[in-house]
Amino acid sequence: MSPVSRGFTPKRRPTGEPSRLPPGQYWTTDFPVLSAGPTPHTPLDEWSFMIDGVVENPVSWPWQEFLALPAETIETDIHCVTKWSKQETSWKGVSLDTLLAGVDTSAEYITAWSDGGYTTNLALEDVTDGKAWVAYEYGGEPLEPEHGGPARLLVPHLYFWKSAKWVRGLTLTADDEPGFWENYGYHNHGDPWLEQRYQGD
Repeated sequence: MSPVSRGFTPKRRPTGEPSRLPPGQYWTTDFPVLSAGPTPHTPLDEWSFMIDGVVENPVSWPWQEFLALPAETIETDIHCVTKWSKQETSWKGVSLDTLLAGVDTSAEYITAWSDGGYTTNLALEDVTDGKAWVAYEYGGEPLEPEHGGPARLLVPHLYFWKSAKWVRGLTLTADDEPGFWENYGYHNHGDPWLEQRYQGD
């Protein structure tokens, strides 16, 4: 993969609710774009979302079937490991609780995988009980490719690298298997309130 893009200078918001800002972060009014490679552009008629791995039966949804699933609007703050945070972002997507409702598994972890080869690992408990979604709208509009469209994982209680862009599926695993950034020294969990940026934090 090519180096991470860092061509941005976020505009800092001088005021914000301190109680909502994790340590070491600052508010920005921008939505900076960072990625570990070129932006994929998968045609929607070729797009599908799959759940496989340690499951009784893998399941998948093509784009139109995915859009027909029950969706939710999510209003949330987001926090990047590069220290910017953005207040009150608005998303629409399908809860992982909905996607996993009919999946029989003994797994305790997932690997989210994306177009372009990106992966990230999460504990199942971090993406269930209303904690994670596959989002396809941002600010009332279709999610733009540079922000992960047509769909990205949204796990707002963790640093944003865990919210994999261009997500195409979840592989359920018995063991915790580090993903792309985790193999390069990023923290395995990524809780912004504990400043879990890198291994050892």
